[in-house]
Amino acid sequence: MSTPAVPAAEAVDDAVDDPEASSPAVGPSKPRLLRVLGPGLITGASDDDPSGIATYSQAGAQLGYGLCWTMLYTLPLMASVQMVSARIGRTTGQGIAGVLREHYSNGLLQVVVLLLLVANILNLGADLGAMADALNLLLPGPRWLYVVLFAGTCVFMQVVLQYARYVAVLKWLTLSLFAYLGVVIFAHVSWRDLGAALAVPHVDLSGAGLTTLVALFGTTISPYLFFWQAAEEAEDLHAFPRRRALLRAPEQGIRALHRIEIDTLVGMSFSNLVALAIMVTTAAVLHPNGVTDIETSAQAAEALRPLAGPFSATVFALGIIGTGLLAVPVLAGSAAYAAGEARRWPVGFGRRILEARAFYGTVALATLVGMIISLGAVDPIRALYWSAVVNGVVAVPVMAVMMLAAARTDIMGAFAVRGPLRLLGWVATACMLLAVLAMLATAALPLI
Repeated sequence: MSTPAVPAAEAVDDAVDDPEASSPAVGPSKPRLLRVLGPGLITGASDDDPSGIATYSQAGAQLGYGLCWTMLYTLPLMASVQMVSARIGRTTGQGIAGVLREHYSNGLLQVVVLLLLVANILNLGADLGAMADALNLLLPGPRWLYVVLFAGTCVFMQVVLQYARYVAVLKWLTLSLFAYLGVVIFAHVSWRDLGAALAVPHVDLSGAGLTTLVALFGTTISPYLFFWQAAEEAEDLHAFPRRRALLRAPEQGIRALHRIEIDTLVGMSFSNLVALAIMVTTAAVLHPNGVTDIETSAQAAEALRPLAGPFSATVFALGIIGTGLLAVPVLAGSAAYAAGEARRWPVGFGRRILEARAFYGTVALATLVGMIISLGAVDPIRALYWSAVVNGVVAVPVMAVMMLAAARTDIMGAFAVRGPLRLLGWVATACMLLAVLAMLATAALPLI
């Protein structure tokens, strides 16, 4: 016997009644998968920012397929850490800085927030410069004008747009990442060599090799991603009145954790697939032709032009601009969330400007400082690469504190992180720590 059809109106009502069914950007009539994608998708997509693109391009051009395995093996680690951060926000109704403020010493809180601000602003400045360089490839003009234009556009999106429209814009910008999946088509990939590199991990123990490894880890598992996803889960509690922090509404737990799992897995898988596509493209096109000195995303796009054709270079450059427009607001926003929660400011893009003046001011200030860095004497080529290294170093203490907080029942109640998720989170932390220690030890050897 066939199942009676559910009237469209009732289906919409069911979706509205489900506090986990929709997001500000996707209405209840859309496919269910699209309805549950939100903070995880945006977080994963923003991970492939221009700094990340430069790092992935450099790794592929310099080492060929040698480090492609990192995108496969870091996926479960990356997804687990992001799930933990999302659970913190959804369970407590606060971001990571808010949890630290209430349950840890003020000194620890200030150190963590300061490390995040330094890493984010450096990364933000590097991204603005890379976006300007990419646009200059397509439309030659003064670099400083493009930097100012992109900085102003990102601030406008965050300060002026309503929260629902802002989230919708960020979701649409994730489509720019498909550019890199398309570019692979024009690359003559050696699938046998790629398969061997994915199956058997190889680590270059030289100083340069370990630094590149830390940069890859740092641009894949970045501190700002933890703060952003946790804060957006907390923010959605205000956007959806029926959603409540799980500590106060444990009956919502099953649906909430299931949505977080799907959202995060899709977002992180998409992120690492795009990163792998970038590495494979440069490994297949640039590395065999001796083009190994690629340290910015714009350089990667320009280097592709004579080898893979102008269309590939154009698509690559457009992808840099799109991912930058996605990542810069996330970098500035996560910095503002952390600073605001640490100082008990009203925070959130759902608030009006006058209600959250300090929060929006921090967004604008972080973007302004990043713009100044991009326009200043800092070498944009090195800034992109070293921002990824800084993220890798800063991620270690932030991850350790986050994992400790997520396992405490006095913070998370019945939703304290246990089992495989907790194990994977600590494995990710340990891998990051070992990579950083190995890099520092190798760098210190010549000084002994």
